[in-house]
Amino acid sequence: QVQLVESGGGLVQPGGSLRLSCAASGSMFSIDVMGWYRQAPGKQREMVAFITIGGSTRYADTVKGRFTISRDNAKNTVYLQMNSLKPEDTAVYYCNKYPSMSYSWGQGTQVTVSS
Repeated sequence: QVQLVESGGGLVQPGGSLRLSCAASGSMFSIDVMGWYRQAPGKQREMVAFITIGGSTRYADTVKGRFTISRDNAKNTVYLQMNSLKPEDTAVYYCNKYPSMSYSWGQGTQVTVSS
């Protein structure tokens, strides 16, 4: 069973940057389309970005041009570089398979954008 561990969140001022990491145990990671998701208080979880096995990417309109998803299959890790952060990016960020979200959810990593 794949276990997901997200890290790299924190408190950052508007306009700042953070790099999130998602480490996945399990041997199937390298053939999965992986995505980053986020959930803000009182809102549904939403897809932020996903990356295919071959490295093709897709972003939600709200983060396009500011966030970059990447992966290192040798390390079973997916990254999310977040630049030009806005207060509305505040949420708990998770990774999971896309679109099935069929892995057990990790604990997520809190991102708070505030001055």
